[in-house]
Amino acid sequence: MPRIVIQLGDDQFEAELIQEDAPTTVASILDALPIESTTRQWGAEIYFEIPVELGPENPHAVVSKGDVGYWPAGNCLCLFYGKTPLSASEEEIVPASPVNLVGRLDGVEGLSSHGPEERVQVRPAD
Repeated sequence: MPRIVIQLGDDQFEAELIQEDAPTTVASILDALPIESTTRQWGAEIYFEIPVELGPENPHAVVSKGDVGYWPAGNCLCLFYGKTPLSASEEEIVPASPVNLVGRLDGVEGLSSHGPEERVQVRPAD
């Protein structure tokens, strides 16, 4: 499985991209690398716009901590590390609208020290 590095400030987070659920979305994200953007935050979700414009591909209305999703409604990559304003619990995280599930993030706990308006870079892992 392909891996990416997400750089937020001095912190690097690696994610494994999972092609089974959304192969077209994953391929489009890989083709768009490297990506630079600015983060936004919604509850315990960091998200940022990427140069990929796709519709839903096996969309998920509920995700888990550590999931990486592509949000078709905003052309954004979403990093879920806890409850969003729509979530009832940490076990069932609810995005603003369904996302294409594209990967799993390592070291998700470190995302809590980051927030909106940060520069983010995404590149292939070595």
